[in-house]
Formats: sequence, structure tokens, C-alpha cells
Amino acid sequence: MDQDSDPRAARRDPVANVGGFTDLATSPFRIDRDRIAASPFFARLGGVTQVVSAGGAGLLHNRLTHSLKVAQVARAVAERITAGPDAALADKLGGCDPDVAEAAALAHDLGHPPFGHLGEQTLDRIARHRFNLADGFEGNAQTFRIITTTDVRGPAAIGLDLTAAVRAAVLKYPWLRLHHPAPHPSAMAVPPRGAGEPGDLPGTGAAKFSAYATELDDFEQARAVFAGRVETWQQTVEASVMDTADDIAYAIHDLQDFHRIGVLQHAPVAAELGQWLEHAGELAALDDETLHEGLRRPGRSLERLRRRMHAKDAWIVDDDAFAAAVARVRAELVDGLLAGEFDGSIEAEQATAAFSANWTARLVDGVYVLPSPSTRTGHVSLRPAQWHEVQVLKFVHRRFVLLRPDLALHQRGQAGVVSSLVDALDAWLLDRDEVSRLPRRLHDLVELARAEYSELARSAPELLVGATGEPVSGADAVRGLARGRAVVDFVASLTDKQAVTLLDALSGRAAQPWSDSFVL
Repeated sequence: MDQDSDPRAARRDPVANVGGFTDLATSPFRIDRDRIAASPFFARLGGVTQVVSAGGAGLLHNRLTHSLKVAQVARAVAERITAGPDAALADKLGGCDPDVAEAAALAHDLGHPPFGHLGEQTLDRIARHRFNLADGFEGNAQTFRIITTTDVRGPAAIGLDLTAAVRAAVLKYPWLRLHHPAPHPSAMAVPPRGAGEPGDLPGTGAAKFSAYATELDDFEQARAVFAGRVETWQQTVEASVMDTADDIAYAIHDLQDFHRIGVLQHAPVAAELGQWLEHAGELAALDDETLHEGLRRPGRSLERLRRRMHAKDAWIVDDDAFAAAVARVRAELVDGLLAGEFDGSIEAEQATAAFSANWTARLVDGVYVLPSPSTRTGHVSLRPAQWHEVQVLKFVHRRFVLLRPDLALHQRGQAGVVSSLVDALDAWLLDRDEVSRLPRRLHDLVELARAEYSELARSAPELLVGATGEPVSGADAVRGLARGRAVVDFVASLTDKQAVTLLDALSGRAAQPWSDSFVL
């Protein structure tokens, strides 16, 4: 189909070029990719934590380098699909363009706030409990808000004016926290991943979702192109490619990072995997209470993972495949990569690079398209062997990196930075004597949010509810919601360093006035 007549290529805003905006590419999907890569929100990802701050050493991935690798994998997966036996099925489901998959992968983390997932959880709690925002904060929804609303690099100066295909491909969790679509995916017997993870208050909807109520029109326009091809709660094929690529990149490069800096140690990982392989039958015979009581003993955390997989992913889990995955990870990660200390030598660098290349090739080779997938997966998935291997690799990362007490100590401090920064900015907004001296970007975000919530109150009052689901009405309530959304948008747009430096300035600890043209 000619791209000029392809409904997937329809832009958010049909306005022609205005203000001298010029695109270098001619393909609409390549234009999207280039607009995302040129966005300041994309550039800021170089200063946003992936797991822990790189501290300027260049040894750890940040959100920018992660996004680049996800884009690389997504393009490889999409090209494999379009050139292989699954091409016809992918077309029937709505298409699989490598440029669309790559663009979505570049964009997928634009909404991540300072300090990664820790910042995301903190902002969500603040947004709902302090500002009564029913949508709270979610990194994926913030990404969609950026590309459709708060970025100004598109010709219409509202969002990036991306095509329907790319906007739909960014929707990893294609539903709102509440209300849409109806019936809501969280009410399904076996909810999709994310929809079945409720918020921390009754009636607060899904914890994972990809759009706020303020962006519902853009959400519906992007998804309308795929009506009748995928279910209302299913990812598009290109979104599924992006999601799978994210899993592949995450499973591999974080392990590399923490091996390089000496955090991921051979002995405890070897003990965990080895003990499970040697005593799998005995561990499987333990009741849940006994297993939990001895969870610190090697092998037991891995056994708990096996049981959780049976409970959540019965559509694919297989004990023989799980055992084979544990054995492969032990052979290639434990007895291979971790067996030698990373000392910065050429040999160590080569071993790390080979580990990454071999695993990436193996996992990409395991991708295929499903005509009728489980609600727990998208139309693009990994074959059982590789799927189990990814689960084991992610387990190693979580068990031996994310659950470390020293990382928890560091993250509690970061959560305090985010909370204090929100308090300081909110107090500034409420100070009538200082209204004229607000940062321009914060002022603009308040005006934008006020217009959005006023329009919701007029046209879709059923969407204007508080954090516990109660209706919200009245000018004062709308102003309160707008103030909260603006503060959250503002804080979410900072890098880790900007957040710390701005808090120092607002707390009177800075030696000189703090400035950054992008923020102020």
C-alpha cells in the first residue's frame, strides 16, 4: 500500500508544516523516528538512571543507551518477521514495519522520571495521595503524554505529531488506568500483564497502563486504525516487537553492567542455580510455608520463581524447559562470564561483548508471531526455550542486584529527593507573591493542564474523578488537579542531576543560582 494512503501513516494533527519545521526524511515512519531522536526528552535520558547512577564513569547503562539497544533489537526482530514465514500473519494483524518498531523503541522510555522505577513509584504515590489524581503517574503513560502533548517539536507545536502506527506501537499497555476500554482489561478472568496488577488502593485500577485520561482522544485515534485486527486490550504487532525487544535488552545488558563493576558475584549466583539443579525434586516437594521460611538458602528463591511462573503463565511454563534454561544460564553466565573477574583487560571486554552478542542472537532467533496468543502475551513472543531463559536471566538480576540492601539504602534517599522536590515546587505554586517568578516551563505546564482538565469537566465529566474514584467538579478542584499534574510533569522531565541540583537551590543549599534553559 502507498504510504500516502496508508491509514497507519495518519498523523496526530493533519496541520501542514508551520513555523518553518522541516523533516529530512520522506518516509512518514522515518520522520517519526527522527523527530523522537531529536527531542530534548530523548536527550535527557542520558542523565536518567537505568538501575543505579553511572556517576559519570560510563560503565553502566542509562535510559538513553538502554533505549538505543532496545531500538537495535526491535529493528532486528521486525526485519526478521517481515522477511520470514510470519510476514503474512503480521500484515493481517495490522503490519510490522521496522521503522515503526524502531521509533517506538526509541520512544518507549521518554516518560521515565529521575531515578528510574524508584522515581516512578514515588511520583505515582504522590500524584494520587497528595494531588488526588486518579491517573497518578506511570512512565508509559507519561511517554504517550510527551509524544502527543508536552513536547513541542512537531509542526503544530503540540506533541510530535507522530503517525497512528508509531503512537499505537508505543502503547505497551493499551488501556487507561480506569474506564477505557470497556470492559476494562483488569476485569478479565486472566488479565493481560500489567492490567492485573492493581494500585495500592481499592478501586484505583491497573498499576500499569499507557495513557492518561487527558490523552484519550489521541489514544483512540491511534488504536482505531487497528480495530478488527487486534483486540482492544492487545498490543499491535509493532508494540509487541518493542515490548519483546525491551525484555531481551534488559535481560542481558544489566547483567553485563553489574559484572563490570564487580557487583554480580560468581559464588552466590552459582550456589543458587547449582543448588536448584541438584535438588529440584526436593525443593518442589516443600510446602509454600516451609519454602518461604528458608528463602535465604540457595535454590529456594529459584524454586519460588518456578511456582510463580506456574501461577501466572500457565500458557507457556514447562518444568523441563525451565530446568534447561537454568542449566544454560549456569553454563554461559556463571561458568562462563562470571567465572572470570572483570579487570578491564582486552580479554575481559571481549568476553563481555561475546556474552551479549551470543545471547542477543539466540533470543532474537527465538521470536515468532502468534495468531491467537494468551492474554498474558502479545502477538509477538519468544519460543518456550528462550522465554524461560529470559525469566531466569531477569531473576538473577533481581535476586542479586535489585534486592541488595545497599541499593535499597541508595534508593530511599532518591525517593526523598523526589518527595522534597514536589513539596518545594507545590509550595512555590501556592505562593501568590511569587507567581510572576515561576519557572516558565512550570507556568506553561500549569496552563496546559488547566485547559485539559477544564475540557474534561465540560466534555467527559465521567473521566474527571479523584484517586479513589469519586467524581471531581468545580473550578477549585480543576485548579488543584492541574497544579498537581503540572508539578508531576515538571519533575518527571528532569534528569537525576537536575533533580538534585534544583532541590539544593530550592532548599537554599546552592552556592549560586541554579539555571538550565530546558527546565526554567
